[in-house]
Amino acid sequence: MIDLNKGKSHVNSIALVAFFVIIGIGLVFAAVKMMTPLGYLLVVFLAMILASAIKVADQWEKAVVLRMGKFIGLRGPGLFFIIPIFDRIDKFVDQRVRVTDFKAEQTLTKDTVPVNVDAVVYWTVWDVEKTALEVQDYITAVYFIAQTGLRDIIGKHELADLLMNREKIAAALQVALDEHTNPWGITCQTVGIKDIVIPDALADAMSKQAQAERERQARIILGTAETEISEKFKQASENYIDNPIALQLRGMNMLFEGLKEKGSLIIVPSSALESMNLGAVGGLTALAESQKKKE
Repeated sequence: MIDLNKGKSHVNSIALVAFFVIIGIGLVFAAVKMMTPLGYLLVVFLAMILASAIKVADQWEKAVVLRMGKFIGLRGPGLFFIIPIFDRIDKFVDQRVRVTDFKAEQTLTKDTVPVNVDAVVYWTVWDVEKTALEVQDYITAVYFIAQTGLRDIIGKHELADLLMNREKIAAALQVALDEHTNPWGITCQTVGIKDIVIPDALADAMSKQAQAERERQARIILGTAETEISEKFKQASENYIDNPIALQLRGMNMLFEGLKEKGSLIIVPSSALESMNLGAVGGLTALAESQKKKE
């Protein structure tokens, strides 16, 4: 988690320029002896007061102003002034969309499987006043509430549901986060599940299970095909049972197709040669082969 405000300085160049201009004018008057040392110290003090009154907020920021410890309003973006000594800037709140990575390590699912889940949330501050007054460190608060919500969501779902319905899990997590962060003036725009890591032993077992399931499906498909083929053969036998001529023609066609194959050898009873006139069929096949060779 990265604090986007950490190390950021709001010392503005306008205040520095005003400070040095006043100091320079005081030095000029002191050089020509038109100002006493006490007067010069007064000029330095006034320059410091004026410089501290000038503030600048970036386009995406709002400044939270307190007067004598009491909230009086928001200032910015751009140039604004405060009353030195009485007023102070508590913080500058960035209103751009921010990205926070969070994870849940070794969290048990509903079916007691330990998983590591990495996720990311995109959020933004929509009400700076609520954010400043309701929560002390809103960036850390968003991180921990997101992590806690992710653990709760994992515990309510089984592993298969987590793996197959990432978008559904992310949407449920976003709703849970909005319920907690909206009172703080923060909204979670998008939640994404980046990765779900399961134990290696479980991954191997799931791979074997998937392979066994594919083999089972293949056997079922093969058995279904055999059943359909047998049904077609049954229908064909019903057509041939009372039509011997059609059966003889079918047998002759099958032999003819077999004889066309190069290097094929077919052995049939002699009675079949006489009944089906296979000699003529063989002659026709030989004649067809000779015609192919000539071409």
